[in-house]
Amino acid sequence: MGASTYYIPALALWAGLASKLPDLVRSWRDPLVRWVCWVIFLGGAGFAFAAPPTVAAVNRTSGIPNLAALLVYAVVSAYSASCLVLILHWRGGPAGHVRRLARRWQIGYAVVIALLILLFVLGDAPVERRTDLDTHYATSPWIGQMIVLYLLGHMTAAIATTVLCWRWAIQVHGWLRAGLWLLVTGWLLNLSFSTLKLTAVMARWAGRDWDVLSTVLAPGLVGLAATVATVGFTLPLYGPRLVALWRAVVSWRRLGPLWRELAAASPGTPLAAPIPWYSSCAVRLTRREAGIQDGLNLVRPHLDDRVRSHAQTLARAAGHTEEDAFRVGLAAMIAAAVRSHRADAPAHRVAVARNTASFASRATLVGVARALRTSPVVVAARAAAGVPTAADDERTPL
Repeated sequence: MGASTYYIPALALWAGLASKLPDLVRSWRDPLVRWVCWVIFLGGAGFAFAAPPTVAAVNRTSGIPNLAALLVYAVVSAYSASCLVLILHWRGGPAGHVRRLARRWQIGYAVVIALLILLFVLGDAPVERRTDLDTHYATSPWIGQMIVLYLLGHMTAAIATTVLCWRWAIQVHGWLRAGLWLLVTGWLLNLSFSTLKLTAVMARWAGRDWDVLSTVLAPGLVGLAATVATVGFTLPLYGPRLVALWRAVVSWRRLGPLWRELAAASPGTPLAAPIPWYSSCAVRLTRREAGIQDGLNLVRPHLDDRVRSHAQTLARAAGHTEEDAFRVGLAAMIAAAVRSHRADAPAHRVAVARNTASFASRATLVGVARALRTSPVVVAARAAAGVPTAADDERTPL
């Protein structure tokens, strides 16, 4: 497998870590934030140190053949422990109980890493193996035991994390549940990785050559597993934010016709103050809604409830539901009021308070905006006012 197979996931994970650093600085005392960062960092480090060019560089720099393998085993073992501890803190529970369980896993994997170092020192691996050390030294004294210990440690973490996430997933809903099922999938793939590696090692014990399981199939699985698990960890955090972002963008666009209609009432004065170009979608939506409310206040003296009532009756007769007909009536009243305001026509005050109170609802504003764009009843009401505005050709700037 090419070096890019290892370096691309590592860079992707570390880019995710960079996005989490502000949270770490603000909440460095929060164990959940710390362990999320550890998981992302160690996951990227595992890929980076397992890449053949990195393996060669570490071995050459240290002067110890296959020292890179020990480094990878230690990093992956630490990653396994970090994932378990992260899940424990994420799931929550009595603080003392969570700390005790987390400490046990940390101590257990610290012992595993210490034993890996000891077995490497006791063993002899004089020939550098960049991609097939697991099977090449499967039968070597001490080194073979080191390989098996590493794989068993990885399988233990995979099974424990899968069970924890599975039990938790059936108790929750929404984005958290989706993230947990992805974690289950990711760790089952990790378990498959360890199983393939261990099967290839055991085949060497039996005098068979099944190295393809370890050198070809397993690396592909671990890359997929890391991707799925990373998405699983981040989905409950970013999923609701992405949905909120999407809804803000959609609402902003749908309110466009109403914004342009009201902006036409006073072309020389913007409905809302300018905002920086880098403003978030939520800020842009808030600005648009605030500007619409200001525009409604501007034309309020010209809102004629007789126009609304007549347009609502026509819309109901055309087959609209009561709610949609009401919004068509509001849209027709606004369109007529904008024209009356532009023409300096006499103000109307015919029971408008009852009908404009519902303008505070975003759903109503969106429905009114849609009616302004699509309803022939609104077109007729606008034409009946008799004074053309810039809204007709939608040349009013956004």
